[in-house]
Amino acid sequence: MNQAIFDRLPERIKPYLDKGKVADYIPALRLVSPDKFGIVATYLDGTVYQAGDSSEQFSLQSISKIFPLILALRSMGDEFWHHVGRRLSAKAFNAITPLDEAKGTPRNPFTNGGAIAILDVLLSLNSNYTKELLAFARQLTGNDAIDFDLTVAASEKKTGHRNAAIALILKSYNVLKNQVDDVLDTYFTQCSLAMSCKDLSRAFLFLANRGRDPFTDTQILTPLQSRRINALMLMFGTYDAAGDFVFRIGLPGKSGVGGGLLVIVPEKMTIAVWSPGLDEYGTSVAGFRALELLIETTDISIL
Repeated sequence: MNQAIFDRLPERIKPYLDKGKVADYIPALRLVSPDKFGIVATYLDGTVYQAGDSSEQFSLQSISKIFPLILALRSMGDEFWHHVGRRLSAKAFNAITPLDEAKGTPRNPFTNGGAIAILDVLLSLNSNYTKELLAFARQLTGNDAIDFDLTVAASEKKTGHRNAAIALILKSYNVLKNQVDDVLDTYFTQCSLAMSCKDLSRAFLFLANRGRDPFTDTQILTPLQSRRINALMLMFGTYDAAGDFVFRIGLPGKSGVGGGLLVIVPEKMTIAVWSPGLDEYGTSVAGFRALELLIETTDISIL
């Protein structure tokens, strides 16, 4: 891989920028231009290749769900898995019926129900969880300017009726121990966490390095925990699109309705890409295509 490959990407994905639709059900995200595109690859040795709007911040949305999963595993170890499953779901990430069918046990950590349940556990361990999350995100990126976009958080709170319904169902089965409003406020704040592609690729580089941050030599997770998070992303990091994503990309990945996509290339690098136009599954259309072009050009897939 080299910079010339990245320099060509913005022009090559131009035809895909108008194929998707921004997440207009969140009013603040409706204002983001669908013409945006950025991509960054960060290698374990510190080499960085980038193109497009790679330094512009965007709302991580569901990509942010990786953070509480990491913090929960660090705090609880395997006991964490008593709170959430590791099963595939044939339903959308914000589906309600699977929770009722499973008597309140979320199918996996990346569904909205799973993420909300994890946040409840973390709030019980630390009432200042949002401060812990922000400090952790700044540590992993090496960027003290990382912050929440409170305009986006307020916008999500105003329209987050389905997430409220999910939280109420979890509460009805006594899965949530904290007040529903407190958990939801924390969830909306977490989803609003804003990063650039450069920040995002740096933040999760340790997942490509057996749990160790190559920049600081800090062991963030055990090698086994790191491998399992990659496995979870491979299985359902892109929700209903996971089968197609694995078939076409062949790497652990996590999508967010802010238009971001993160992929892990074990023992090599991380790649973060952003373009706000989404397909029917909430995955960036241009971002997906950019990753596919990289795979075709460089053969970095693990499959």
